[in-house]
Amino acid sequence: MTELQPPVEPVEDLDHRREREIGEAERHRRKRDELNDKTREWMEQRDGLNAQVRGLVEDAVKHRESRDKLNAEVREAKVERDRLNRRVNELGDALNELRRVRQPRASVPVGKLRRDLKELEFRQMTSVLTVEKERGLIEEMGMLRAQLDKIEKSLEQDTEVKKHREELHAAKEEAETAHRKVGELAERAQAEHDAMTKLYEQSDALRRDADKAQEEFIKSKMAADEEHRKHIEHIRQVHDMDKLAHGYSTKLRHGAPSPGGEGETLREAEQIFERFKKGDKLSTEDLMTLQKSGYL
Repeated sequence: MTELQPPVEPVEDLDHRREREIGEAERHRRKRDELNDKTREWMEQRDGLNAQVRGLVEDAVKHRESRDKLNAEVREAKVERDRLNRRVNELGDALNELRRVRQPRASVPVGKLRRDLKELEFRQMTSVLTVEKERGLIEEMGMLRAQLDKIEKSLEQDTEVKKHREELHAAKEEAETAHRKVGELAERAQAEHDAMTKLYEQSDALRRDADKAQEEFIKSKMAADEEHRKHIEHIRQVHDMDKLAHGYSTKLRHGAPSPGGEGETLREAEQIFERFKKGDKLSTEDLMTLQKSGYL
């Protein structure tokens, strides 16, 4: 059986390396804690932004629901407005027909009188006339207006025409009211739509910020995890050194390792320790070999 030779590395060197590993472990611990603090900040920022996004989206949904409700009312109001407009047209046609029927028999039809008057007015505005011709044109227009006034006064005295006129006037007012209602509802619906759109735009912007915060959170957490891994690795190295230092002390006090280690195992253990003295980190398998050799 080959005896494992005592390591030549002084205990002071092991202590120095142990202190260096402890320093590295502490440095990685501080860096890990700093990164964990930064990770929490990114998480809080992300959660705060997402909470704002949820609030904006909830408000936007309310505006959307209100808009949809108003749009439904607009459609209903348009149907009613169109119905009233058709009634106005029907009543207007009925009144014109009644005026034609009730017009004095000896008079010229009102429609013809109006057309003739418009033609004369157009001629006066567009033609170059002598003073005498223009005076005659004005007199002719006056006569037409007088005839129209006479017929209108006569029709105003007609009870049936008056009744139809009043009915038409009431229908026009009702149709106008319906038209205003359509406009008001449409404006309110548009205002709700604009408010909804603005809130969605704001929520999209905040969501992008939240996504960036999430990315930074992940990067910070991964970096913190890596620093933690390095911290644990250096702590493990310190523990390994403690075990080796203990074995070194045992070796000095008792000489050869305890029986049971085979020659090949002892040689391998010696090689492992030599690597360790050069600064190599030992694996779990290396430590098991040292322990099996009786060195630890």
